[in-house]
Amino acid sequence: MLFFLLKRLAGLVATLAAATLVVFLVLEVLPGDPAQVMLGTEARPEQVAALRHELGLDRPAPQRYVAWIGGMLRGDLGRSYTYQVPVAELVGERLLVTVPLALLAMALTTALALGLGVYAAAHQGQAGDLGVMGLTQLGIAVPNFWFAFLLILLFAVHLGWFPSGGFPGWGAGIGAALKALLLPALALAVVQAAILARITRSAVLDILGEDFIRTARAKGNSRARALWRHALRNALVPVVTIMGLQFASLLAGTIIVENVFTLPGLGRLVFQAITQHDLIVIQDVVVLLAGLVILINFAVDLLYLAIDPRLRRR
Repeated sequence: MLFFLLKRLAGLVATLAAATLVVFLVLEVLPGDPAQVMLGTEARPEQVAALRHELGLDRPAPQRYVAWIGGMLRGDLGRSYTYQVPVAELVGERLLVTVPLALLAMALTTALALGLGVYAAAHQGQAGDLGVMGLTQLGIAVPNFWFAFLLILLFAVHLGWFPSGGFPGWGAGIGAALKALLLPALALAVVQAAILARITRSAVLDILGEDFIRTARAKGNSRARALWRHALRNALVPVVTIMGLQFASLLAGTIIVENVFTLPGLGRLVFQAITQHDLIVIQDVVVLLAGLVILINFAVDLLYLAIDPRLRRR
C-alpha cells in the first residue's frame, strides 16, 4: 500500500511539473504583446518598451519561467496586468463561485446517474431500461449551453422561480447563493449524468451475473438490498473513475455555462484574461486547474483502496 501511495505521489509531482512547463511554452508562442494590448495600437514604441520592462516581459523566457515557478512555490501568483491586483486575490474570489458550482453539479450528477443506472440495470430489456437509455442518449446529444438557455427560458423567464443570471455573493445568504447556482449546476449535470448513468448500468450488469450475487439472494437478501449493497458497491471502481474525470472537467470546463449565466467564476475569469491577453492570469489559473485535476485523480486512487481492499496488498 505504501509503494502504491508513493508511486502515485511521484506521478502527481511529475505531472504537475510537466503541466507548468507546457502551459508556459504554449503561452510563450502565442501571437500578441500584452503591453501593446494594454496600451492600445496608438501607443508609441518607447511606451510599449517601458511597460514591457515594468511587467518583466523583456527578460529571457527561462528566467521568467524560473521566477514564475519560484513565486508559486512561495504562494505569490504575481499581479494581473489588467486588473492591477494580486492574481491570488482574483482567483480566491472566483473559486468561491466555481468550486460550489462544481460540487453542486457533481451532487446532482451522482444522484441522477446512480439512480437511473441501477434502475436500468435492474430492468434490463424492459420498458424502463429502454426509456432510461433513450433519455441518456438525448442528454449526451444536447449541448449544455443550449440546455442552459432552455432552463433560463422556463424557470427564469416564464415561471420566475430562479434568477436568469448573476451571483449575489455568499454574503446575501446561503439560500440566495445556492438559488443562483442551481440552474447552471443542472445545466452542467445533465450531460455528465447521462454519461455516468450508462457507465453505471453497464458496470452493474457485469456484476449481476456473478456468483456472490446469487449467494446474497440465497441468504435471504431482498432484490433491492442485493442490488444496492452488493452489486453497486462492486461496480463502483469504473463508476468512481468516471466521476473523478467528470468532476475535474466540471472544474475546468465551466467557461461557457458561467458566461451564459454571467457567474463570476474561474471560467469567466479565464475567458476575460484571454480576451485581454493577461498572460499571468491565464498561466496561474490553467496551472491551478491542472493541479486540481491531478489532485482529484489522486483522490480517486485513494478511493480505489477503500472500494477494493485487494489493492492495499500491492
